[in-house]
Amino acid sequence: MNTLRNKVQLIGNLGNNPEIITLDSGKKLAKFSIATNESYKNTQGEKITDTQWHNVVAWNKTAEIIEKYLEKGNEVAIEGKLTSRSYETSEGEKRYITEVVCSSFLIF
Repeated sequence: MNTLRNKVQLIGNLGNNPEIITLDSGKKLAKFSIATNESYKNTQGEKITDTQWHNVVAWNKTAEIIEKYLEKGNEVAIEGKLTSRSYETSEGEKRYITEVVCSSFLIF
C-alpha cells in the first residue's frame, strides 16, 4: 500500500519540446509540461473543455530517453510522484512550484 501514497498518472499532450539540462555532475534533467483536457456540459448545454497544465521533470536515464523520443504535441502517459519546492527570484520574491517527477512514460 505504501506505493500508492504519492502516485500520479496523467495522459496528455506536450506543450513544447522538452528542455534538456546536463548538470556539472553529468546527470541529465528533462523539463516539460503536458496539457490534460476534461470536457463537460454547462447549465446551458454547451460543451466546455477545461485544460490543465502540469509541470513535469525527469532525471537520468528517463531524461535521456525523453530527449530522444518526445517532442511538442506528442500524446504521452506519464507516471510519477508530486513534489513541491520553492525558490527566490532575483528580485527577492519567494515562488512555489509543484511538479510531477516522472518515473516512467508511454508514447501514443
